[in-house]
Amino acid sequence: MKSTAYHKILFQLPAFLVFVCLIHPSHAQTDEKCDVKEKICVINTLISTAEKIDNTAWRDQVYREIAKTLAANNNFDQAYNMIEKIQTPDTQAMTIRGIGMAVADHHFPSEHNEKIFKALRNKAEKIDHPPSYAIALTYIAMSQAFAGDNEGSWKTAHDMENQALRNKAFGETAEIQAEFGDYVAVKKSIGFIDTESFRDKAYQTVSKILGDKEMYEEAYDSSLMIGNPYKKALAIQYILDVQDAKNKMQDAP
Repeated sequence: MKSTAYHKILFQLPAFLVFVCLIHPSHAQTDEKCDVKEKICVINTLISTAEKIDNTAWRDQVYREIAKTLAANNNFDQAYNMIEKIQTPDTQAMTIRGIGMAVADHHFPSEHNEKIFKALRNKAEKIDHPPSYAIALTYIAMSQAFAGDNEGSWKTAHDMENQALRNKAFGETAEIQAEFGDYVAVKKSIGFIDTESFRDKAYQTVSKILGDKEMYEEAYDSSLMIGNPYKKALAIQYILDVQDAKNKMQDAP
């Protein structure tokens, strides 16, 4: 009887309503398909899809990746807006990192970079979770160094109140500068570290980076700045090892 009544009702409805009733919502096509080469259209589809994710952590992760994609495609204004959609503080910080790291790839004039980092700093200031806020500033400082804005990076790191995270920011900045082979900037960054253990770790790390870049004089100079005898010995030994490995490769037939 129930089945007969159901079909009777369907036949009394307009044709388009019958169609809607018979289609399960999960199979309904709500998004207009666009050419995959039309990135803006595809990204907008991705955003509308992300908005339907019920799990907050998953949705925030998707928003983070969308923000990185937007920044990579030079759509920074929309990328900033994605930060506002994210509810998890640490994911907000990671999103700021993703956007900031995309800046260097665009090779913008320094004035344009400053505007972007200022906007990211404004977004970071809205994070009300102290650890995540400090991490966001660390990521901004790293991004500035990666984009070649050493002065901006040092200023951002100096603004951090947490001593451990501030020292970590200067250490991370020094590593990026070492990757660029800017030993003058490296020494200045590490010089701002006010804890010996952090300073030793930073010099040991950059010594290795510089050694791998075959900047042996700078690597050795860094190793000599390490106060801990054990860590200093490890750093010096590493320099000798990478030089020997390089010589063997050159001598090989």
